[in-house]
Amino acid sequence: MNHNPVGWFEIYVQDMDRARRFYETVFQVTLERLNNPPGMNIELWSFPMQKDQMGISGALVKMDNGPSGGNAVLVYFMCTDCSTEASRVTAAGGQLVRGKMSIGEYGHIALIQDTEGNMIGLHSMQ
Repeated sequence: MNHNPVGWFEIYVQDMDRARRFYETVFQVTLERLNNPPGMNIELWSFPMQKDQMGISGALVKMDNGPSGGNAVLVYFMCTDCSTEASRVTAAGGQLVRGKMSIGEYGHIALIQDTEGNMIGLHSMQ
């Protein structure tokens, strides 16, 4: 494999407005509406991406019978200091599952639950 193993992520939601408010508040970003793929009843809002920077982007996805919650996949968002984003979670309607903790030489993580029941990770080196 001559590329990074992960190229995109999707977080499935039931209430797009509520989920957008949560992610925009916690990460202090504005999500962008993507065009629907032809013939599909789906709503996608993507996270901002800097093409010349490390990492990937992804989107919130709302579709008929689309599952949310259950944590089939855990996505970690990169942060400067994960305690900053973690401090915004409860005010945005989510839950702090595990506050900032050291993972040794690999930095720090925090675990949070969004308004749709999805657990996501926050990662930082400080």
